[in-house]
Amino acid sequence: MTEKRDFEIAYDTELPATPERVWDAVTRGTPAWMFPTDQWPAVTTVEEYPSHLVSRMEGPDGWFNQLEHVLEPLEGGRARLHYVHSGIFTDNWDEQYDGASRHTAFYLHTLGQYLGHFDGRPVVFTDIQAPAASQTAEGFDRLKEALGVDHLAQGDAAELDVDGVGHLSGEIDFSNEHFLGLRTADTMYRFFGRNAFGAPVGMTVHEFSGRGAAGTTATAWGAFLEKVYV
Repeated sequence: MTEKRDFEIAYDTELPATPERVWDAVTRGTPAWMFPTDQWPAVTTVEEYPSHLVSRMEGPDGWFNQLEHVLEPLEGGRARLHYVHSGIFTDNWDEQYDGASRHTAFYLHTLGQYLGHFDGRPVVFTDIQAPAASQTAEGFDRLKEALGVDHLAQGDAAELDVDGVGHLSGEIDFSNEHFLGLRTADTMYRFFGRNAFGAPVGMTVHEFSGRGAAGTTATAWGAFLEKVYV
């Protein structure tokens, strides 16, 4: 019998932008910091611009997935965000909840990085998945070693030479056992250790230079990941 249980993930953070700019980022601007959501069959049940947004998807047998954003203005053009992700997981509840809650912290950190450094700039978004061979206990560690960042901590400067990609100069803006963020002058690179949650390692590239091409980026990084996990 399929296990079906409710979940709720709540997260509070301050962001370096007004509620209006945050609203734009979490509605129309998701490719800049997370992934495109324009194809989601979302039904917006609450929309009180720019303070309260609830988007909800529903399915058979009572299934639902809901995102709530409550925004409060702060001094200095900043905003406080109260974020709640709720819904129903079926099967492997603990693993799904752990993965979703950890992803939430990384995504909302990335939202802050976008708003603080690239807000409003056109983005080219690319999603690249590592081979199935990355889905091992040491899969994410292998990637960090191949990138040459295994000795770096959050806040450290990074000078990387990535085979087939080129030289990357920037800052490690996020780092823990499951996720890694590298921010350069015109790009955010997000690396996901989803091997810990039963999936292959993945990454996204958010390029704001105006010169990016998703196909070229995917080819270069895809070839690099193939070599890491050959």
